[in-house]
Amino acid sequence: MSYQVLARKWRPKSFSTLVGQEHVVRALTHALEQQRLHHAYLFTGTRGVGKTTIARIMAKALNCENGITATPCGVCSSCSEIDGGRFVDLIEVDAATNTRVDEMRQLLENAVYAPTRGRFKVYVIDEVHMLSNSAFNAMLKTLEEPPEHIKFILATTDPQKIPVTVLSRCLQFNLKQMPQGHIVDHLSRILDAEQVSFEEAALRHLAKAASGSMRDALSLLDQAIAHGAGKVEEAGVRDMLGTVGDDYLYGLLDALATNEVHALLAIADAMEGRSLSFESALQEMATLFHRIALLQFAPEALADMAERARLQPYAEAFEAEFLQLCYQIAVHGRDDLALAPDEYAGFTMTLLRLLAFRPESAPSIAVRPLARTELPTEAAIPAQRPVARPVAAAPAVPPSPADDHDWHALLSRLPLTGMARQLAAHCELAENSEEQITLRLPPAHKHLLGRAQQEKLQAELQSHYGRPLKLNIVLEETADETPAQRSRNQQRERQGQAIAAIEGDSFVREVVDMFDATIDESTIKPV
Repeated sequence: MSYQVLARKWRPKSFSTLVGQEHVVRALTHALEQQRLHHAYLFTGTRGVGKTTIARIMAKALNCENGITATPCGVCSSCSEIDGGRFVDLIEVDAATNTRVDEMRQLLENAVYAPTRGRFKVYVIDEVHMLSNSAFNAMLKTLEEPPEHIKFILATTDPQKIPVTVLSRCLQFNLKQMPQGHIVDHLSRILDAEQVSFEEAALRHLAKAASGSMRDALSLLDQAIAHGAGKVEEAGVRDMLGTVGDDYLYGLLDALATNEVHALLAIADAMEGRSLSFESALQEMATLFHRIALLQFAPEALADMAERARLQPYAEAFEAEFLQLCYQIAVHGRDDLALAPDEYAGFTMTLLRLLAFRPESAPSIAVRPLARTELPTEAAIPAQRPVARPVAAAPAVPPSPADDHDWHALLSRLPLTGMARQLAAHCELAENSEEQITLRLPPAHKHLLGRAQQEKLQAELQSHYGRPLKLNIVLEETADETPAQRSRNQQRERQGQAIAAIEGDSFVREVVDMFDATIDESTIKPV
């Protein structure tokens, strides 16, 4: 038996299995139950949202042998023939290829004859906006006063091109684009029924790429199953779609939150090495900034609790005003890519612009403390300083036994930068033995688990202890405070102290009392 594509195999055959168009289903169900049937219906919406599917379900509801009903049986000869495309009284017309007035006149001449098999003769005219003006004029009279046995169902993706004289003779229903959550749920049910293993994160990528079209989502799902050799996994789907992975996007956010310019550029280099789309990356970054801003101002707008938990640290780390600026920089940076010398240059300049406009970002970049056993560059040495004779390098500081169980102290002694330091800062030490070091990483930060940063961290640990060591990182919630959490807590404490110092200043209190003013705490920054 030949393979049937998922979009056709899982096409809804009743109103109860239709996804995402509840407002249309409710109206049509009530009309069918109360026998308040109009002679012409118009369904509008983008491709793949169910216009033709609803038209066929309507044809079954009108011609089911059990009577006019909102729940056609699906097993009688009329329902079976409509599902199989063999029902003689269901006439489907593609207006894109039948645009001329002569074809419309011939169609309408046959409309006067009574139905052969069913209760009604149903005309489904798809892409009706493609008809010529003459064809529209030819159908006006029949559309306004058709025989009692005729029902017209029109479908279009562009209702603006339909004459108002036609619109006024139809009941119009606007079909919405499918929400991503509805698409993910529907694809999950289909894959369970098809007994195909899948990762939910992969389905979210497919739903986003479908842009609200269930048919596109099912076509992409077919492609993903073939690409993954019978499995739908996030890595494979991301490669198939050419999308930028979450590990890169959240890595950029982590680096931006901590003002790590080297980490930002390292991620940009990695993306260029994989030939990922910088335009898509900026689009996804703008979406992330939008979602974080929503979480700050209206947390209930994010229904997905997993997404809310993952974005919460960034909502706390970024100021509301800075997020608005980030969104604008990402949007304009995407528009400016075509004007840049090359896309890499345009992308990295956008990242540097995000850092440049981050409050207090300039000092932390320009005057970076040498706490990671770095040596000052030659350019940092004053020009007037006489050249001294070479001095032997200072011996490395031997590891302290206390470091074995104090991850905070150990991390401060490791010369880590970029994504490797981000990974280490979000971990907690679970075990430190002669052969192996085990770290715990919260699942919310699993995007930091790149191979390159793990290898870098393992190499620095081996260098620090002077012996071969295996690094093992497990995804578990941490029991104690991680270095990243301690840094954020210390920053909040300094911020609270700065606010208390301002509010306790006698001059500030005098000004507040004199002018009945209030203090904008968002403008207070610790020194």
